[in-house]
Amino acid sequence: MLRAAVIASRLCRGPARLGAPFSAAAPIPAPNPRPDIACNKIFINNEWHDAVSKKTFPSINPATGEVICQVAEGDKADVDKAVKAAKAAFQLGSPWRRMDASHRGKLLNRLADLIERDRAYLAALETLDNGKPYSISYLVDLDMVVKCLRYFAGWSDKFHGKTIPIDGDFFCYTRHEPVGVCGQIIPWNFPLLMQAWKLGPALATGNVVVMKVAEQTPLSALYVASLIKEAGFPPGVVNIIPGYGPTAGAAISSHMDVDKVAFTGSTEVGHLIQKAAAESNLKRVTLELGGKSPNIIMSDADMDWAVDQAHFALFFNQGQCCCAGSRTYVQEDIYHEFVERSVEKAKARVVGNPFDFKTEQGPQVDEEQFKKILGYISTGKREGAKLLCGGNPAADRGYFIQPTVFGDVQDNMTIAREEIFGPVMQILKFKTIEEVIERANDSKYGLAAAVFTKDLDKANYVSQGLRAGTVWINCYDVFGAQAPFGGYKASGNGRELGEYGLEAYVEVKNVTIKIPQKNS
Repeated sequence: MLRAAVIASRLCRGPARLGAPFSAAAPIPAPNPRPDIACNKIFINNEWHDAVSKKTFPSINPATGEVICQVAEGDKADVDKAVKAAKAAFQLGSPWRRMDASHRGKLLNRLADLIERDRAYLAALETLDNGKPYSISYLVDLDMVVKCLRYFAGWSDKFHGKTIPIDGDFFCYTRHEPVGVCGQIIPWNFPLLMQAWKLGPALATGNVVVMKVAEQTPLSALYVASLIKEAGFPPGVVNIIPGYGPTAGAAISSHMDVDKVAFTGSTEVGHLIQKAAAESNLKRVTLELGGKSPNIIMSDADMDWAVDQAHFALFFNQGQCCCAGSRTYVQEDIYHEFVERSVEKAKARVVGNPFDFKTEQGPQVDEEQFKKILGYISTGKREGAKLLCGGNPAADRGYFIQPTVFGDVQDNMTIAREEIFGPVMQILKFKTIEEVIERANDSKYGLAAAVFTKDLDKANYVSQGLRAGTVWINCYDVFGAQAPFGGYKASGNGRELGEYGLEAYVEVKNVTIKIPQKNS
């Protein structure tokens, strides 16, 4: 459970063993804030390559604004190479196609073992490149990565077809066959976890992958490529390209030999990918896009818990979550108390060096996001929202922003309509259940939502009325590899995780055989 892991991280103030509720956990090793960079090139056919163009781009430490290293900049030519390698790995009779399904699961489990072995290094690399607190990288992200890979490893030999009793002297059955070459484009907010969400179901079902990692955070995903080779995956099964969306990402989306594309990111880019897929070979598309998720606090909610969870729902991961509870609706008779306590909590939030165990909030991922968020804060003030705390940069260098809370927010304000993707909380007032359901649904997004109440009837009524792919009741951001995740409306299509997450990675083939005589 993500929530439990976050609580655990808050208990840690150094490389000590966790307290009684988490006594089974291993101690968190002291971080290395300057991990060696082992992998910064393009991974194709289990080998490292420079970009065809020989271009590189800088990977930036968001805590300082300094360059960590140069990374090979893949583009269309590199995508073509990777797709060619993937197609060869997927040829009929290839080692990958001939491999037992159970052995695919064994390879995924072996990859999970290697990630566990190198957990501290990967956590440090994630924190260096992304800016999230090291304790979160280690306890939350890496834990969920391993659980995701192990979950899908278990599905490798269990997601199969059926025999079907059609009329006549025929034997009919279905096969679940891999789609083929899967393009996967992952975001920067959870680089390792989104990589696992994509690789797990694709490899469990026998596909081959060409993955583009975000240019802001390529380093951890590239190191995992080295572990993929070490785990024993055949050459060409997984190929990983660092690069930019308009070049490498666009090349994957429009490639005639890519059979499916999966993308996590903004709704704006999702439109471009859907269009490119339609205009090329009608490749399958799954999209996990933006959100403006309503978090509804009823007057009978446990106030302490609701304030804590609403804070967590918005500020976790520096506010850089697609499902962040970024519209906090509070019933009018508890509104003022809730706002006061939320402001106190935001002011107490520790912002600083992400390698410090005391830090709760690190920097935003890059300068572009930093400036975008500050722009939204200015817009909120200009449109009449009441700035209650924060609103400014939180350090002289790096991309740190103060935890920010707005009150008196109206539904038509920009900060209540658009995805800010930062540590900016907007609190809105409502009177009735019917009103808040209507207002919560008045958004182009439908990724997630939550309701806090002690009344089970209210909880069920609201959860059934909300148009969102995930609804949490008296909790927020609870994820498990077993449970599906995805959005309604402009928040995307398809589902990731759980058994539902396998469906997009298989073709269902019907095979019918004429037989001399059928018997029941």
